[in-house]
Amino acid sequence: MSEFSFASLTPDTILDALDEVGIYAESGLLALNSYENRVYQFMAEDKRRYVAKFYRPERWSNEQILEEHSFSAELQEAEVPVVAPLCIEGQTLFEHKGYRFTLFPSVGGRQFEMDNLDQLEQLGRLIGRMHKVAAAKPFVTRPVLGCDEYLHQAKVHLQHSNLVSEAMSLPFYTVLDQVIDKASRLYQSVATIRLHGDCHAGNILWSADHMLTFVDLDDSRQGPAMQDLWMMLNGDRHNQLIQLDTLVNAYEEFAHFEHGQLRLIEPMRAMRMVHYMGWIAKRWQDPAFERNFSWFAQDKYWEQQTLALKEQLAALDEPALKLMP
Repeated sequence: MSEFSFASLTPDTILDALDEVGIYAESGLLALNSYENRVYQFMAEDKRRYVAKFYRPERWSNEQILEEHSFSAELQEAEVPVVAPLCIEGQTLFEHKGYRFTLFPSVGGRQFEMDNLDQLEQLGRLIGRMHKVAAAKPFVTRPVLGCDEYLHQAKVHLQHSNLVSEAMSLPFYTVLDQVIDKASRLYQSVATIRLHGDCHAGNILWSADHMLTFVDLDDSRQGPAMQDLWMMLNGDRHNQLIQLDTLVNAYEEFAHFEHGQLRLIEPMRAMRMVHYMGWIAKRWQDPAFERNFSWFAQDKYWEQQTLALKEQLAALDEPALKLMP
Protein backbone atom coordinates (compact mmCIF):
# COMPACT_ATOMS: atom_id res chain seq x y z
CA MET A 1 0.00 0.00 0.00
CA SER A 2 1.36 3.42 -0.95
CA GLU A 3 2.64 5.70 1.77
CA PHE A 4 0.17 8.30 0.56
CA SER A 5 -2.82 6.05 -0.06
CA PHE A 6 -5.80 6.76 2.15
CA ALA A 7 -8.11 6.68 -0.87
CA SER A 8 -9.57 3.28 0.02
CA LEU A 9 -10.16 4.23 3.67
CA THR A 10 -13.89 4.80 3.19
CA PRO A 11 -16.45 5.17 6.00
CA ASP A 12 -17.57 1.58 5.32
CA THR A 13 -13.97 0.34 5.64
CA ILE A 14 -13.60 2.20 8.95
CA LEU A 15 -16.88 0.84 10.34
CA ASP A 16 -15.99 -2.71 9.26
CA ALA A 17 -12.61 -2.34 10.99
CA LEU A 18 -14.28 -1.21 14.21
CA ASP A 19 -16.81 -4.06 14.01
CA GLU A 20 -13.95 -6.58 13.84
CA VAL A 21 -12.70 -5.50 17.28
CA GLY A 22 -16.16 -5.44 18.82
CA ILE A 23 -16.72 -1.67 18.76
CA TYR A 24 -19.96 -0.69 17.06
CA ALA A 25 -20.31 2.95 16.07
CA GLU A 26 -23.72 4.43 16.79
CA SER A 27 -22.99 7.98 15.63
CA GLY A 28 -21.37 9.24 12.47
CA LEU A 29 -17.58 9.52 12.14
CA LEU A 30 -16.24 12.98 12.93
CA ALA A 31 -12.88 13.55 11.22
CA LEU A 32 -10.44 15.23 13.60
CA ASN A 33 -7.66 17.61 12.61
CA SER A 34 -4.84 15.26 11.62
CA TYR A 35 -2.87 15.21 8.36
CA GLU A 36 -0.22 12.59 9.12
CA ASN A 37 -2.77 9.91 10.04
CA ARG A 38 -6.54 9.71 9.72
CA VAL A 39 -8.33 10.18 13.04
CA TYR A 40 -12.07 9.90 13.75
CA GLN A 41 -14.23 10.47 16.81
CA PHE A 42 -17.51 8.61 17.31
CA MET A 43 -19.96 7.35 19.89
CA ALA A 44 -20.39 3.58 20.20
CA GLU A 45 -23.36 1.48 21.21
CA ASP A 46 -22.04 1.41 24.78
CA LYS A 47 -22.66 5.22 24.85
CA ARG A 48 -18.95 5.95 25.20
CA ARG A 49 -17.00 8.23 22.90
CA TYR A 50 -13.93 6.81 21.18
CA VAL A 51 -11.20 8.02 18.85
CA ALA A 52 -9.91 5.70 16.11
CA LYS A 53 -6.51 6.45 14.59
CA PHE A 54 -5.61 4.87 11.26
CA TYR A 55 -1.86 5.04 10.75
CA ARG A 56 -0.27 6.39 7.59
CA PRO A 57 0.96 3.31 5.69
CA GLU A 58 4.72 2.67 5.71
CA ARG A 59 5.57 5.43 8.20
CA TRP A 60 6.15 3.31 11.33
CA SER A 61 6.77 -0.40 11.65
CA ASN A 62 4.51 -2.47 13.89
CA GLU A 63 7.36 -2.70 16.40
CA GLN A 64 7.74 1.09 16.50
CA ILE A 65 4.01 1.63 17.00
CA LEU A 66 3.86 -0.95 19.77
CA GLU A 67 6.89 0.60 21.46
CA GLU A 68 5.02 3.91 21.60
CA HIS A 69 1.97 2.10 23.01
CA SER A 70 4.13 0.44 25.64
CA PHE A 71 5.56 3.81 26.68
CA SER A 72 2.03 5.22 27.05
CA ALA A 73 1.08 2.24 29.20
CA GLU A 74 4.15 2.77 31.42
CA LEU A 75 3.21 6.41 31.91
CA GLN A 76 -0.38 5.51 32.71
CA GLU A 77 0.76 2.87 35.22
CA ALA A 78 2.94 5.52 36.89
CA GLU A 79 -0.18 7.75 37.10
CA VAL A 80 1.17 10.28 34.61
CA PRO A 81 -1.95 11.66 32.86
CA VAL A 82 -1.76 10.50 29.26
CA VAL A 83 -4.35 9.27 26.76
CA ALA A 84 -3.14 5.72 26.13
CA PRO A 85 -4.44 3.23 23.53
CA LEU A 86 -7.21 0.88 24.57
CA CYS A 87 -6.21 -2.73 25.06
CA ILE A 88 -8.78 -5.14 23.60
CA GLU A 89 -8.18 -8.84 24.20
CA GLY A 90 -4.52 -8.13 24.91
CA GLN A 91 -3.95 -6.03 21.77
CA THR A 92 -3.58 -2.30 21.13
CA LEU A 93 -2.75 -2.43 17.40
CA PHE A 94 -5.19 -3.84 14.86
CA GLU A 95 -5.24 -4.33 11.07
CA HIS A 96 -8.00 -4.26 8.48
CA LYS A 97 -7.50 -4.37 4.71
CA GLY A 98 -3.91 -3.20 5.00
CA TYR A 99 -4.66 -0.33 7.39
CA ARG A 100 -3.31 -0.48 10.92
CA PHE A 101 -5.37 1.28 13.57
CA THR A 102 -5.65 1.95 17.28
CA LEU A 103 -8.52 3.00 19.52
CA PHE A 104 -8.43 5.59 22.30
CA PRO A 105 -10.98 6.87 24.79
CA SER A 106 -12.20 10.31 23.74
CA VAL A 107 -10.98 12.85 26.30
CA GLY A 108 -12.29 16.40 26.40
CA GLY A 109 -10.66 19.56 27.66
CA ARG A 110 -9.38 23.02 26.82
CA GLN A 111 -6.05 23.64 25.13
CA PHE A 112 -3.14 24.45 27.40
CA GLU A 113 -2.52 28.19 27.86
CA MET A 114 1.16 28.91 27.21
CA ASP A 115 1.03 32.39 28.78
CA ASN A 116 -0.45 31.10 32.06
CA LEU A 117 2.46 30.68 34.51
CA ASP A 118 0.36 28.58 36.92
CA GLN A 119 -0.38 26.11 34.14
CA LEU A 120 3.24 26.27 33.00
CA GLU A 121 4.41 25.35 36.50
CA GLN A 122 2.03 22.39 36.55
CA LEU A 123 3.27 21.35 33.13
CA GLY A 124 6.89 21.47 34.33
CA ARG A 125 6.01 18.98 37.08
CA LEU A 126 4.11 16.80 34.61
CA ILE A 127 7.00 16.69 32.12
CA GLY A 128 9.37 15.93 35.00
CA ARG A 129 7.19 13.00 36.03
CA MET A 130 7.02 11.79 32.44
CA HIS A 131 10.79 12.00 32.02
CA LYS A 132 11.41 10.15 35.27
CA VAL A 133 9.53 7.20 33.75
CA ALA A 134 11.10 7.78 30.32
CA ALA A 135 14.65 7.60 31.65
CA ALA A 136 14.18 4.07 33.02
CA LYS A 137 15.05 2.51 29.65
CA PRO A 138 15.61 3.64 26.04
CA PHE A 139 13.56 3.09 22.93
CA VAL A 140 14.91 0.23 20.86
CA THR A 141 13.14 0.63 17.51
CA ARG A 142 11.97 4.24 17.40
CA PRO A 143 14.39 6.81 15.89
CA VAL A 144 16.66 9.29 17.63
CA LEU A 145 16.02 13.00 17.15
CA GLY A 146 18.89 14.21 14.99
CA CYS A 147 20.14 16.54 12.27
CA ASP A 148 20.07 13.98 9.46
CA GLU A 149 16.28 13.56 9.50
CA TYR A 150 15.32 17.02 10.69
CA LEU A 151 17.72 19.07 8.57
CA HIS A 152 19.50 17.20 5.77
CA GLN A 153 16.71 14.83 4.72
CA ALA A 154 14.19 17.66 5.02
CA LYS A 155 16.22 19.72 2.54
CA VAL A 156 16.29 16.78 0.11
CA HIS A 157 12.49 16.49 0.28
CA LEU A 158 12.18 20.22 -0.46
CA GLN A 159 14.50 19.97 -3.45
CA HIS A 160 12.71 16.93 -4.87
CA SER A 161 9.32 18.61 -4.53
CA ASN A 162 10.23 21.47 -6.91
CA LEU A 163 7.81 23.66 -4.96
CA VAL A 164 10.32 26.47 -4.40
CA SER A 165 10.10 28.59 -7.55
CA GLU A 166 13.18 29.43 -9.60
CA ALA A 167 12.88 33.07 -8.52
CA MET A 168 12.99 32.13 -4.81
CA SER A 169 15.38 29.19 -5.04
CA LEU A 170 18.68 31.06 -4.66
CA PRO A 171 17.78 33.30 -1.66
CA PHE A 172 15.87 30.53 0.10
CA TYR A 173 18.43 27.73 -0.26
CA THR A 174 21.33 30.09 0.49
CA VAL A 175 20.00 30.95 3.95
CA LEU A 176 18.67 27.41 4.46
CA ASP A 177 22.17 25.98 3.95
CA GLN A 178 23.57 28.49 6.45
CA VAL A 179 20.95 27.53 9.05
CA ILE A 180 21.54 23.81 8.48
CA ASP A 181 25.30 24.23 8.81
CA LYS A 182 25.15 26.31 12.00
CA ALA A 183 22.40 24.26 13.68
CA SER A 184 24.24 21.02 12.88
CA ARG A 185 27.39 22.33 14.56
CA LEU A 186 25.50 23.56 17.64
CA TYR A 187 23.35 20.45 18.09
CA GLN A 188 25.99 18.41 19.85
CA SER A 189 25.46 14.92 21.19
CA VAL A 190 23.96 14.78 24.68
CA ALA A 191 22.30 12.19 26.89
CA THR A 192 18.94 11.09 25.48
CA ILE A 193 15.72 9.68 26.93
CA ARG A 194 12.36 8.61 25.58
CA LEU A 195 10.35 11.71 24.65
CA HIS A 196 6.81 12.77 23.94
CA GLY A 197 8.53 14.25 20.91
CA ASP A 198 5.86 16.78 19.88
CA CYS A 199 5.12 18.47 23.20
CA HIS A 200 3.34 21.65 22.14
CA ALA A 201 0.19 23.34 23.42
CA GLY A 202 -2.08 21.47 20.98
CA ASN A 203 -1.04 18.12 22.47
CA ILE A 204 -1.78 19.09 26.08
CA LEU A 205 -5.34 19.27 27.40
CA TRP A 206 -6.55 21.21 30.44
CA SER A 207 -9.49 19.20 31.78
CA ALA A 208 -12.55 20.41 33.66
CA ASP A 209 -11.04 19.10 36.93
CA HIS A 210 -7.91 21.26 36.36
CA MET A 211 -5.62 18.43 35.33
CA LEU A 212 -3.18 18.56 32.44
CA THR A 213 -3.13 15.50 30.17
CA PHE A 214 -0.75 14.52 27.38
CA VAL A 215 -2.24 13.36 24.07
CA ASP A 216 -0.76 12.10 20.79
CA LEU A 217 2.60 10.40 21.29
CA ASP A 218 2.76 9.58 17.58
CA ASP A 219 6.09 11.44 17.20
CA SER A 220 7.61 9.88 20.30
CA ARG A 221 11.31 9.16 19.90
CA GLN A 222 14.66 9.16 21.69
CA GLY A 223 16.25 12.56 22.23
CA PRO A 224 17.40 15.29 24.63
CA ALA A 225 15.00 16.11 27.47
CA MET A 226 15.00 19.75 26.30
CA GLN A 227 12.94 18.75 23.25
CA ASP A 228 9.85 18.34 25.45
CA LEU A 229 10.38 21.72 27.12
CA TRP A 230 11.53 24.33 24.62
CA MET A 231 8.29 24.60 22.63
CA MET A 232 6.64 26.14 25.69
CA LEU A 233 8.89 29.20 25.37
CA ASN A 234 7.50 32.18 23.47
CA GLY A 235 7.76 35.96 23.31
CA ASP A 236 10.89 38.03 23.81
CA ARG A 237 14.01 36.87 25.63
CA HIS A 238 12.86 38.26 28.99
CA ASN A 239 9.54 36.39 28.83
CA GLN A 240 11.28 33.20 27.72
CA LEU A 241 13.61 33.40 30.72
CA ILE A 242 10.63 33.70 33.09
CA GLN A 243 8.88 30.78 31.38
CA LEU A 244 12.05 28.67 31.41
CA ASP A 245 12.66 29.37 35.10
CA THR A 246 9.05 28.38 35.92
CA LEU A 247 9.25 25.18 33.89
CA VAL A 248 12.63 23.98 35.09
CA ASN A 249 12.07 24.69 38.80
CA ALA A 250 8.90 22.62 38.68
CA TYR A 251 10.53 19.94 36.48
CA GLU A 252 13.36 19.43 38.98
CA GLU A 253 10.89 18.41 41.69
CA PHE A 254 10.74 15.06 39.89
CA ALA A 255 13.68 14.72 37.48
CA HIS A 256 17.21 16.03 37.09
CA PHE A 257 17.57 18.76 34.48
CA GLU A 258 20.84 18.96 32.59
CA HIS A 259 21.45 22.71 32.34
CA GLY A 260 23.93 22.19 29.49
CA GLN A 261 20.97 21.33 27.25
CA LEU A 262 19.89 24.98 27.25
CA ARG A 263 22.31 25.50 24.36
CA LEU A 264 20.11 23.19 22.25
CA ILE A 265 17.03 25.43 22.26
CA GLU A 266 17.79 27.47 19.14
CA PRO A 267 19.27 24.54 17.15
CA MET A 268 16.12 22.53 17.92
CA ARG A 269 13.94 25.48 16.92
CA ALA A 270 15.80 25.57 13.59
CA MET A 271 15.39 21.82 13.22
CA ARG A 272 11.65 22.05 13.75
CA MET A 273 11.29 24.86 11.20
CA VAL A 274 13.19 22.98 8.50
CA HIS A 275 11.60 19.62 9.31
CA TYR A 276 8.11 21.10 9.05
CA MET A 277 8.79 22.38 5.52
CA GLY A 278 10.35 19.05 4.55
CA TRP A 279 7.40 17.15 6.01
CA ILE A 280 4.87 19.03 3.86
CA ALA A 281 7.07 18.60 0.78
CA LYS A 282 7.40 14.86 1.44
CA ARG A 283 3.63 14.45 1.81
CA TRP A 284 2.68 16.66 -1.15
CA GLN A 285 1.46 13.65 -3.14
CA ASP A 286 -1.27 13.17 -0.52
CA PRO A 287 -4.24 15.14 -1.92
CA ALA A 288 -5.08 16.36 1.59
CA PHE A 289 -1.80 18.28 1.72
CA GLU A 290 -2.17 20.13 -1.56
CA ARG A 291 -5.76 20.93 -0.60
CA ASN A 292 -5.00 22.20 2.93
CA PHE A 293 -1.53 23.68 2.37
CA SER A 294 -2.06 25.37 -1.01
CA TRP A 295 -0.02 28.39 0.17
CA PHE A 296 3.03 26.10 0.34
CA ALA A 297 3.50 26.40 -3.42
CA GLN A 298 3.27 30.21 -3.49
CA ASP A 299 6.24 32.59 -3.67
CA LYS A 300 4.84 34.66 -0.79
CA TYR A 301 5.28 31.71 1.56
CA TRP A 302 8.88 31.15 0.51
CA GLU A 303 9.61 34.87 0.92
CA GLN A 304 8.27 34.63 4.47
CA GLN A 305 10.30 31.50 5.19
CA THR A 306 13.47 33.08 3.81
CA LEU A 307 12.98 35.97 6.24
CA ALA A 308 12.15 33.58 9.12
CA LEU A 309 15.31 31.56 8.44
CA LYS A 310 17.41 34.75 8.42
CA GLU A 311 15.96 35.63 11.83
CA GLN A 312 16.67 32.12 13.09
CA LEU A 313 20.23 32.32 11.77
CA ALA A 314 20.69 35.43 13.92
CA ALA A 315 19.15 33.64 16.91
CA LEU A 316 21.66 30.82 16.51
CA ASP A 317 24.44 33.39 17.02
CA GLU A 318 22.97 34.69 20.29
CA PRO A 319 24.15 33.41 23.69
CA ALA A 320 22.10 30.51 25.00
CA LEU A 321 19.38 31.23 27.55
CA LYS A 322 20.50 30.82 31.14
CA LEU A 323 18.39 30.27 34.20
CA MET A 324 17.96 33.13 36.62
CA PRO A 325 20.30 32.98 39.69
